[in-house]
Amino acid sequence: MPRDRTPVKHFNPLTDGANDTTLKAGASGTVKKTIKKTPAKQTAKATPTKAAPAKKAAPKKTAKKVKTHDMEAFHGKHVLSARSITAQQLDAACETAQDLKDRVEAGEVLNLCNGRVLASAFFEPSTRTSCSFTAAMMRLGGQVLHLPDTSSVKKGETLSDTMATLLAYSDLAVMRHPEKGAVQKVADTSSKPILNGGDGAGEHPTQAMLDVFTMRSELKNPTMEKLNIVLLGDLKHGRTVHSLVQLLSKYDVTLQYVSPEILKMPKEITDELDSRNVKQAHSTELTPEIVAACDVLYVTRVQKERFEDLAEYERVKGTYIISKETLKPAKEKMVVMHPLPRVGEILEEVDADPRAAYFRQMEYGMYMRMALIAGVLGVEC
Repeated sequence: MPRDRTPVKHFNPLTDGANDTTLKAGASGTVKKTIKKTPAKQTAKATPTKAAPAKKAAPKKTAKKVKTHDMEAFHGKHVLSARSITAQQLDAACETAQDLKDRVEAGEVLNLCNGRVLASAFFEPSTRTSCSFTAAMMRLGGQVLHLPDTSSVKKGETLSDTMATLLAYSDLAVMRHPEKGAVQKVADTSSKPILNGGDGAGEHPTQAMLDVFTMRSELKNPTMEKLNIVLLGDLKHGRTVHSLVQLLSKYDVTLQYVSPEILKMPKEITDELDSRNVKQAHSTELTPEIVAACDVLYVTRVQKERFEDLAEYERVKGTYIISKETLKPAKEKMVVMHPLPRVGEILEEVDADPRAAYFRQMEYGMYMRMALIAGVLGVEC
């Protein structure tokens, strides 16, 4: 007879331990296993328990995205004077600059201004302003058209004709000129946005904006509340400080001016700030007490190119020199700033001091100008 190939079920002591197992021979002679089940022992009926709710995953931290409408006030507008910038607009610009900084530092490649062109027209020497605007536009994915050294200005072409030409090829322009008010004149007839990169001894609004951004970031004080800010050096000709005090006047700060008598902050500016109840003080000497009390020491160079009498320049050029010794009374949490270039007013020995923020200040400037370009062009960040 053929052998029965029925597979044998093997006993599993883990699953079959509660059963009575016997082996019986089948008609074919094959031994078969039969299982007699015994009733399971009565146990108390288990009460069903409610499953614990699943824990929600913690939200991932991401860089703060600033809403586009925060910068809408800049869309399509000229940026010519710090006077026209509100506290809300300044806050939005600083927040946008910080957002862009975070994204660039995280390695993100931005193409927000792809296909857009910035005209860069500098009729006066510049390193930081010119380069930072160029870097800002490139970081945003745009292109920059520079005014060539061989431009028709040398043939006698008017400023308005030169700027009209550059604007015909671009979406907006940054301009610097040695004549106070020259940028305003160009803006008056331009249908495209103009950014003031400095007009003689007039204003430098984008520098002032980046300076406020630097102070807020370095001091971890976005409200700028109760800060004591010392402005030192050439306050008469310094367009950076002329714009900066306009922005600082929007906060609860104290402004301490330190300068030679012939280089004092212009009276029309101090009178204007007095009318807004801004706290101001004047000194011709940078005393240890002034240094000890300050949160920001903003140093400026004496501007040789603005002097008609060079003998006067020689008399005042070395009045203030910041050294390690100068900073001994200073707070541990304060910053030394300078719009640069420096020409001896801050010794290089100060550069290693962690409170020396002037090189970091340059980088903050690129991000602020990225924010401004994006805002003026109406680009969604």
